[in-house]
Amino acid sequence: MGFEGDLWRLMRQEELLGEIVIDEADFPWLHGRFVPAPAFEEVKPWFDESLTLLETEEYERFDDSYDRIAGSLALVAPSGPVAEFLLHISDGRAWFRWSDEPFEKP
Repeated sequence: MGFEGDLWRLMRQEELLGEIVIDEADFPWLHGRFVPAPAFEEVKPWFDESLTLLETEEYERFDDSYDRIAGSLALVAPSGPVAEFLLHISDGRAWFRWSDEPFEKP
């Protein structure tokens, strides 16, 4: 699918939080090495919490926790910001899916 080697950026407004270098595409998910910028330390607990809630199947709490990420941060593809994304970061790895259109709400 031609994503390998692409560089995606995690942003908070104009501030770079980290970069993702794609090394695996498993539609609809992309996976890559996450290279944090110093500012990532401020939001790292958000990702830790959301992943813990997902792994413990606390889905309602996960949704509330993840809203903070989706509402405050932006994922920027090589072609520009995406409308919606679901991003997980752990141990130097990132995996995500995205959409150019807003996700449908249940």
